[in-house]
Amino acid sequence: MSGEELILERLEKIEAKLDRLANLEGRLEEFARPWDSLADLGRDASLLVGPAARLLTEELAEVETGFQLEDILIMLKRLLLSFRHLTYALEQLENLIDLWRDLEPVLRLAVPHIIDKLDELEQQGIFRINKAMLGMYAKLAATYTAEDIDAIGDGFVRMHGLIKKLAEPEMIDFLEKFSNLPSNVNLAEAKPTGPVGLMFRMMNRDARRGLGVAVEMTKALGKVPEAAGEKA
Repeated sequence: MSGEELILERLEKIEAKLDRLANLEGRLEEFARPWDSLADLGRDASLLVGPAARLLTEELAEVETGFQLEDILIMLKRLLLSFRHLTYALEQLENLIDLWRDLEPVLRLAVPHIIDKLDELEQQGIFRINKAMLGMYAKLAATYTAEDIDAIGDGFVRMHGLIKKLAEPEMIDFLEKFSNLPSNVNLAEAKPTGPVGLMFRMMNRDARRGLGVAVEMTKALGKVPEAAGEKA
């Protein structure tokens, strides 16, 4: 091998070593790039440490009178003693979540129905009637005393009893027949009548029946004082 060939071979080896060094340098640069970022972050943090320390010192000075290190120990102790209660609370929370999951489908169906029903009641004026009744009760409370309202309540109860009696079939039949009485009265035939004329008029069958009805009503009226005395 001549001298030129040896020189070329050495140059190639040197170039190969230089290439490996360049690759190694590139890898070192990639490896060192995060460290450079950390160094920059450290420098930035070092600039903020001073103001942050002063701010923390000022804040701690403000809460120094109301906070002590022993408070943390007391809080940890209470926390350790309350783990059982916390566990129970979490279990109950799970039960509430399960209950909500069970009720949610039902509520999705029931809530629109309830809203429609409330809207129907509003259209019928039920809420306005209730509002007016509450206003009436407020006026009664402002006008009468508790004793007066109690007496009024007793009167309402007795009136309901009277209305119950009026709802009986016999009473309804009697009132219906009594309401037809004016249509059967002929005022044009009403003439002055003395005792003798009364005797002749009583020969009429309807007059005798009317007199019998009047006698029965008179007998019933005679029992009214006795019933009032029993109640008294």
